[in-house]
Amino acid sequence: MTASLKDFGVRAASALVLGAVMLGSLFFAGVWGLAVVAAIIASGAMWEFVQLTRRGRTLPEEMPALAGIAALPFAAAAWGPTGLLAAGSVLVVAMLVRHVLVRQLRLADTAVTVFGAAYIGLGASHLLLMRRLEDGVMLVLATIMSVWANDVFAYLAGSSFGRRPLAPRISPKKTWEGLAAGTVGTTAAWLGIGSLGTDLAFGPLVAVGLVASLAAVFGDLVESRFKREAQVKDSGALLPGHGGMLDRFDSFLVVTIVVYHVLLAVGAR
Repeated sequence: MTASLKDFGVRAASALVLGAVMLGSLFFAGVWGLAVVAAIIASGAMWEFVQLTRRGRTLPEEMPALAGIAALPFAAAAWGPTGLLAAGSVLVVAMLVRHVLVRQLRLADTAVTVFGAAYIGLGASHLLLMRRLEDGVMLVLATIMSVWANDVFAYLAGSSFGRRPLAPRISPKKTWEGLAAGTVGTTAAWLGIGSLGTDLAFGPLVAVGLVASLAAVFGDLVESRFKREAQVKDSGALLPGHGGMLDRFDSFLVVTIVVYHVLLAVGAR
């Protein structure tokens, strides 16, 4: 077995375990079970984000951020967009109050804390907003499976015959061939699941698939840029074959935000 196939096997096994947890919560635990999983993912990713930023000599407030970020998915599950906006606003105001009261805090510390909570918390919480839509279970399923398909197709194509670098200064291993294969996999996932489980037509499903693929690649590049600035290979070591929680869900956090709003634009309610 070659090293690349062995790495892929470890990566796939880890992804399957995570997928089983997410799908189990989606189908058997209801909206609140999914909110628990989203809060755990967001908290783990935020903890790793804080460690990355500390390498750049900022000192974000991890405990207030973790408390706020864990609350965002539950607010989205309970009250939808209004609840998410209210919870996010409370978090921002609370951090501003803390900045005024704690003299040791610098502007960069508070700014990084709020940015991390918004970036990670909004991504995790949009999964719950999607779940609240009609056909929400199938839309969430399509989102999860499409991100997984993008990762698998892009990895296999890029490692097998990828030649042209996509963004060599940010992520040298990403290739245009991987992007093309990932787009095919993502769009196929949306067409397959969406046509069977939702009322969306062929055109909107293709549009969602294409946008989801681009969002997945962009989300991965965003985190790659963060890690390059911090001069680390992985955000953590929690997940075999993936690194940390943020490494595994970097694409997912961006995809959920983008896909939710594209779904609204193409008629999902």
